[in-house]
Amino acid sequence: MERPEAPDWIDVKILDLLAENSRRSFGDIGSNIGMSPSAVKRRVDRLERTGVIRRFTTEVDHAKLGQTLEAFSEVRFEGGTRVDDIEGIAADSPEVVAVFTMAGDPDALVWLRVRDVHHLKQVVDKIRSIKEVTGTKTLMVLGSSLRSGQGSAPLSGTISE
Repeated sequence: MERPEAPDWIDVKILDLLAENSRRSFGDIGSNIGMSPSAVKRRVDRLERTGVIRRFTTEVDHAKLGQTLEAFSEVRFEGGTRVDDIEGIAADSPEVVAVFTMAGDPDALVWLRVRDVHHLKQVVDKIRSIKEVTGTKTLMVLGSSLRSGQGSAPLSGTISE
């Protein structure tokens, strides 16, 4: 993998447009930033090659698939538990969207997506049954306002034009 060079405002605009819609054509991106489709393609290829763009993805409405509830569970572990071991606590649980290891208290924040409250209880009980876990605190999500690019905020404004 090539070492990424510092992005310029054009790279940032391309990334913002792809975060809005990863299926956007090079022609559409080019018309938004005043470049030819081939020039946009070269830049996107470079951003992929250097690892700035790791993958293209699809945003799914999980409620339409029966996963109507999201929650975060703060998880505390025994003092001698290694961080790498914490990251793998839920590798076999499809309800776990992500595990964020933390500095301080709690040791981890686990993002869960489940069918209902009963299902949430089952998943939390499964987490609590892990022998290194000493405690949990679970918070149910009532709503969220950020849904673009799996948490990607627009990059515009981070680079001066």
